[in-house]
Amino acid sequence: MKVRGVGSAIFVAMLLLIAGTLNVIYGIAAVSNSHFFTEHQDYVFSNLHTWGWITVILGGIEILAGLSLFAGGAFGRVFGLFAASIVAIGALLQVGGPHPWWALGVFAISLICIHGLAVLGEVEEA
Repeated sequence: MKVRGVGSAIFVAMLLLIAGTLNVIYGIAAVSNSHFFTEHQDYVFSNLHTWGWITVILGGIEILAGLSLFAGGAFGRVFGLFAASIVAIGALLQVGGPHPWWALGVFAISLICIHGLAVLGEVEEA
């Protein structure tokens, strides 16, 4: 049984795994008082520690979505769409933070993931 767009699903799964790993690393850096982030910055939520935990949770969701896409099935596709959408919203909330270009890059990656999963086709007829 061949499904149209399996290559894009694998590509999206890899993107989600890479972006999720980076989000977990940056979230840990924000929680651990790293000097990567500025201290006197206004955030949408209370402070840098809260935003760091939100980033860690979003990264974990992305990693789970990437792994579920590798497993195949409709659940992986729906969960991948959900994860990419939530991360896109989180990236837009971070645009006013210390690294706006990085946030826009994450937003662009999320849009690529959403597009790749939205156009994933049905079973090909022979």
